Amino acid sequence: MTTENEDEEEEEMLVPEDTYLTAGIHIGTQQKAKDMEPFIFKVRDDGLFVLDVDQTEERIRSLAKFLSRYDPKRILLVSARQYGKRPIEMFSDVVGASSIAGRFIPGTLTNPSLDHFIEPEILLVVDPSADRQAVREAVNVGIPIVGLVDTNNMLRNVDFALPTNNKGRKSLALVFWLLAREMKLEKGEIDERDDFDYEVEDFEQSL
Repeated sequence: MTTENEDEEEEEMLVPEDTYLTAGIHIGTQQKAKDMEPFIFKVRDDGLFVLDVDQTEERIRSLAKFLSRYDPKRILLVSARQYGKRPIEMFSDVVGASSIAGRFIPGTLTNPSLDHFIEPEILLVVDPSADRQAVREAVNVGIPIVGLVDTNNMLRNVDFALPTNNKGRKSLALVFWLLAREMKLEKGEIDERDDFDYEVEDFEQSL
């Protein structure tokens, strides 16, 4: 028997399921890494693996709580992927984090003599494969690594995996918009989700 409070905890989705599907957040690749099997919902007739949207949403909620424990200035987001540039920059602006879009210069996390050397407490990468230099350096300095992971990603060195389409323009915008909104809510900077002043489109990389 469920109590009223338990029913409330099965709250409505962060956005309607159609919003996730329209953004293609669930669309994977035609490759499946063994690590990703628990997050895969099905394989389509065309061979594309499809991610489980419920797990993606659950992990967005968990990740927002996790990131909220850190001083935002010590959170670093990295994206070598073009479609990750605007989302990570907007997220950083909204929550006060740091971001590096485009080329990640070797030594950024490990060489104190470099002008651009930084010492984050946690690293978030849009794709652990494309952002492998940043991942390697984060491992070297011993900080947690959060990875947005698609069906083809390995989870080696990823401490917190967020299963999502990490290549799509709209899916990346939606993920970072949701993360930013949930973090603002967690930190008490907004009272309810409707108070969030940004639209998903604000996080979307232009074509």
